[in-house]
Amino acid sequence: MTVTFSNLDDFAADRFDTIIDVRAPSEFAEDHVPGAINLPVLDDEERARVGTIYTRQSPFLARKIGAALVARNAASHIEGALAGHDGGWRPLVYCWRGGQRSNSFASILTQIGWRVAVVDGGYRTYRRLVRDTLYESPFPARVILLDGYTGSAKTEILHRIAARGGQIADLEGLANHRGSVFGAMGEQPSQKGFESHLAQVTTRLDPDRPVLVEAESSKVGRMIVPPALWSAMQSAPRIRIEAPRPARARYLTRAYADIVADPERLDRVLLSLVPLQGHDRIGTWRDLAKRGETERLALELMEHHYDPRYARKDREADRIVETQNLDTEGLDRVADRIMAELSTI
Repeated sequence: MTVTFSNLDDFAADRFDTIIDVRAPSEFAEDHVPGAINLPVLDDEERARVGTIYTRQSPFLARKIGAALVARNAASHIEGALAGHDGGWRPLVYCWRGGQRSNSFASILTQIGWRVAVVDGGYRTYRRLVRDTLYESPFPARVILLDGYTGSAKTEILHRIAARGGQIADLEGLANHRGSVFGAMGEQPSQKGFESHLAQVTTRLDPDRPVLVEAESSKVGRMIVPPALWSAMQSAPRIRIEAPRPARARYLTRAYADIVADPERLDRVLLSLVPLQGHDRIGTWRDLAKRGETERLALELMEHHYDPRYARKDREADRIVETQNLDTEGLDRVADRIMAELSTI
């Protein structure tokens, strides 16, 4: 059965027991429907081989060899990942454009007795809906920015707001990056993967409630914030957290414990700042790091690197929430005050 989808909600996993992406692993790794599993009917090497035969030898030969490979791989999936499903299982299957790969696999599953649906247009349909959501349509909820100097615990407070029932979009979490030179948290997703998860968050927003978003530039690490959201962020009101520099330094030392625990990584990042700060200052900072004086290093970084850059692009805040401490109790108080402000701004 071929199904036609007109919005991203149609891809919701609760409509199907399993969403199966039958594309090659490299295609799946770049981007896929959130929640989908990858059961490739042709792996990357097989796909390249069949494509080469198709263009250089014979389309018929390519289809014949491809069919044999698909059947062999399908059998492996049926005996492996799909072995535990009973007769009532309802999968949704898609490939690149809803063509031979998904229909061949669906045909085999249907013969078993499973009720299989195939996405009309495949991944290309899904990707078009993501682009429509993020590039063609206005952002669906009113955006309020959470602002503040480096170390003011914006991301942690954002999640405390969510725990209190507030509506948020965590761009740094979706981008797997903390938005600064020290911000890498591992490998970032592809731009398409970032947009897939952002589109999923966007479609679930309640348009009658504001959504709190951390104030960012137009990029989070390598990820580009799509235009619908970026446009809404540029004109959004701001709530700014203000905390003294020593409190922010203590918080940064805790929040960036992964970097503190990795001296080589910390040293590499500090060396990358030489063009901006000069050899003498970086030498001083490297010495602080080697001696384990990380709180003093954080103070130096804020005074000479982060705070001046923030001040240059500073914009007027609509609300200011002050705190002297960024410990657990202090963060809870800030979150409570911001929740109260969200209903008035």
